[in-house]
Amino acid sequence: MIFRLMRIAAMVCLVASAPLTFAAGPDRLGRIEAAKQLRVCIWPDYYGISFRNPKTQLLAGIDIDNAREVAKDLGVELQFIDSSFAKLIEDVTADRCDIAMFAIGITPQRQEKLRFTQPHLVSDIFAITTKSNRRIQSWADIDQAGAVVVVAKGTLHEPVMKAKLKAAELRVVDTPAAREQEVQSGRADVFMTDYPFSRRMLDNSDWARLVPPPETYHLTPYAWAMQPGHDRFHARIEKILADMKRDGRLLANAKKNGLEPIVAK
Repeated sequence: MIFRLMRIAAMVCLVASAPLTFAAGPDRLGRIEAAKQLRVCIWPDYYGISFRNPKTQLLAGIDIDNAREVAKDLGVELQFIDSSFAKLIEDVTADRCDIAMFAIGITPQRQEKLRFTQPHLVSDIFAITTKSNRRIQSWADIDQAGAVVVVAKGTLHEPVMKAKLKAAELRVVDTPAAREQEVQSGRADVFMTDYPFSRRMLDNSDWARLVPPPETYHLTPYAWAMQPGHDRFHARIEKILADMKRDGRLLANAKKNGLEPIVAK
């Protein structure tokens, strides 16, 4: 599976946000430089991406490391602000942070409200079931009458699975933790997630079993998101990310966090 993902990631082109024209607002880059602080929204429950260890309260993950590189390049201090996929658009557009850095899937719905960088990761969709579930033995068993599939509200899996599923029941729950509970309790058969979160389940849950797609199912490029406009800030962030790709810092951060197979080239 890892080698298949590496091949897929290598084939993904660098996709920027949709070619929209945004009104120029206040100079965010100038404001950041004047304040000497970069405010970064994260989802602190995203394993391998922006995860806060519940025991130590320390943050770790590829986008924690990436954010530190960005702040270093800008010559400013870094402030992390807790967010989530459900609150992403509101937090960014309401100016609660300057940029959201937690591997945000580029979707048409989000592109209507946010401005994205070039992708830095790309992931397919995976399913998690229990080791004791007899209904789901392979990917082909998921979209069958009687099967219950769970997704978390606000994640990219919600619109994708609404479009994809034909026979199975789709259940949308409020939080990622709720989707795990639905499956572990037996009220649902599988929940849909991505490569980083599937690693969390396999590394930390003795009941979880991975159900990978036999071939590419739905690739999503992941990037950082910010308010529309702010051209100077966007251009500076794009240059930093491009430099990180070229000089190997992005790959090093991916390897450190077990995400090398899904790095966007």
